Amino acid sequence: MRQVTLLGATGSIGTSTLDVLRRHKDEFRLHGVACAKSVDKMLEIVKEFKVDVVAMSDEAAAEELALKLKANNLFAEVLKGDSGVEQLAGDGVADVVVGAIVGAAGLKPVLAAVKTGCVIALANKEALVMSGQLFFEEVKKYGAKVLPIDSEHSAIFQCLPYEAQIDLGYCDLRKAHVNKILLTGSGGPFRDTPLEDLKHVTAKQAISHPVWSMGPKISVDSATMMNKGLEFIEARYLFNATDNDIQVVVHPQSVIHSMVSFIDGAIMAQLGQPDMRTPIAVALGFSSRLESGVNQLDFTKISNLTFREPDFERYPCLRLAMQASLSGQAATTCLNASNEVAVDAFLNNRISYLDIAKVVEETLNQMPYATLSSIDEILQTDAKSREVALKIVETLAC
Repeated sequence: MRQVTLLGATGSIGTSTLDVLRRHKDEFRLHGVACAKSVDKMLEIVKEFKVDVVAMSDEAAAEELALKLKANNLFAEVLKGDSGVEQLAGDGVADVVVGAIVGAAGLKPVLAAVKTGCVIALANKEALVMSGQLFFEEVKKYGAKVLPIDSEHSAIFQCLPYEAQIDLGYCDLRKAHVNKILLTGSGGPFRDTPLEDLKHVTAKQAISHPVWSMGPKISVDSATMMNKGLEFIEARYLFNATDNDIQVVVHPQSVIHSMVSFIDGAIMAQLGQPDMRTPIAVALGFSSRLESGVNQLDFTKISNLTFREPDFERYPCLRLAMQASLSGQAATTCLNASNEVAVDAFLNNRISYLDIAKVVEETLNQMPYATLSSIDEILQTDAKSREVALKIVETLAC
């Protein structure tokens, strides 16, 4: 029985992961779970899965959970704060660590897990956007394995030959006869909205994704297509690709999750319902397939599949991400940090929807781009970028 630690247990990825684990209790045991502050949800997880360790980055929430566990005659070790989440991730018990903490907060815990040499089922794209090359150097050093959970990267992964799948970060696309990676995205809820109307977009509208059910931050990123920009950067590192190896394609129906074009003209595509349980099951079960609870596609009910090029006037965040990718690790770290600040400000009605791209672009323009050679330098760049972005938000605040 394989031991699993789930980082980000109460978010959308965490909830889907629990559902897959629930279907395979004879194959997996949930060792530990981590989240920020969802006390009641964590209590229910402990009740159902009898986990050994719980970590909560919010210390007050951790203390509240400890009291509720005692009141319900339940036992689990409770770790507090960011250091507690890192401690759980790196305790070495888990065979598989699912990294589903959203944003830069997920970087240190995932790196702690890498040092145990386990399998990393990675849903936190920001870890690669921020640390890319350094991340995979650590993976190689400690003998860990990375398997993608993002639906698009899982789709690409499934289309690649086995020898590339088992060497993520270092795989040779030329040797695998790959011509191009086709990274698909729905285009979000505003793909057909008149450009003039985008200035009136509200946070409630932005988090109403037409296809996927996701958390608010990721939903906004999908609307701006920054999510696709981050995935573009992530794909470069996961598949050892150049910027020219990857093409972004808008596919509104989200039936094809991504494709790989080969040198002989063949294109392999991974299709399925827009349900994160499929890529989660692929990562947990690799190299076998697991039943995930996802219904099969009924092709007789699919009226059409359409594709278009992304409009950079509509999606300036995607353009900024692709430019940052060319500029290197410091730029991508700055991109991610400033976007997190901008999206948070938008969700809290401090800036407008169109201001998100303005904050990111101005932060990128103000930050120097030195070569980053350590995780500490990456985190310093992240912190400085947030400071700059917050000041820009203040100048734009509604």
